[in-house]
Amino acid sequence: MAFEWVILAYLFVTLAVILIFHDRFVNPSPMIWGRVGILAFMAVLWAAYRVKPCLANKVIRVTVHLALLSWWYPDTFEFNRLLPCLDHVFASLEQSVFGMQPALLFSKTFDSPVFSELMCLGYGSYFPMIAVVTIYYLIRKRVEFERVVFVIIAAFFIHYVIFVLLPVSGPQFYYYVVGEDQIAQGVFPNIGDYYHTAWDGNALPIPGEKGLFQTLVQTAHEAGERPTAAFPSSHVGITILLLLLAWHSRSKWLFFCLLPLGILMFFATFYIKAHYAIDAIAGLASGSLCYWLLMKMKIKTGQS
Repeated sequence: MAFEWVILAYLFVTLAVILIFHDRFVNPSPMIWGRVGILAFMAVLWAAYRVKPCLANKVIRVTVHLALLSWWYPDTFEFNRLLPCLDHVFASLEQSVFGMQPALLFSKTFDSPVFSELMCLGYGSYFPMIAVVTIYYLIRKRVEFERVVFVIIAAFFIHYVIFVLLPVSGPQFYYYVVGEDQIAQGVFPNIGDYYHTAWDGNALPIPGEKGLFQTLVQTAHEAGERPTAAFPSSHVGITILLLLLAWHSRSKWLFFCLLPLGILMFFATFYIKAHYAIDAIAGLASGSLCYWLLMKMKIKTGQS
């Protein structure tokens, strides 16, 4: 299917980079064997569909690769940690645009448990929103199901390419290294290759008391978050793309059910210090552009 060609292109290009610059990566073996495993699994799923080209096997192919998006995400860190960190540039730009650091002040200004839970609810709704939109198209708009899956997965990999090339870690990592007291004074030092040589795996905790959603987001970050992928915010980018897909479906209830979560998502990205505010704004642009470009592409559907 079309989205699998996107994955294969990304897989082989990044594999070539790993093999060429093998000695510069911290631990390239899991990256190489992970790609080999995914390639083998893709071949098995393709063969199963060739034997029995039914809807169930098609859905399995889609589900597996949507789930694997969470594997590809931290992988971007292993590439961009080879490059100098650019957070000092983005924190300085943030200061120039807003005259402050929204990611630093937002959670301190609105520090009630209820507000924190709302923000974490919005941020934690990311993958459920993806599931809801794809399932809706599968059930109600099946003729467009493959196209929608292609649009979502291709948009993810477009963002991953940007993350590989643009090493911005985000406030939760940069503020932790520099110190929030320094950030509050407008000091944004260049930390260079810190994440390649000295990163200890730590970051600022998710703001708020330990409510249900705060705990879920904190646990997810401890399990899979890396100092990567800050600009543009893929959380905002994919969310705006999902809202546009919901609107495209002509289902008002789907769109208006997702809209409040989308609004929460936008503000949550810098409330929890995962992103700078300019990252969230850029996510609006990147998600909209991905939707516009990918929906215009002609792809084959109904093929193995």
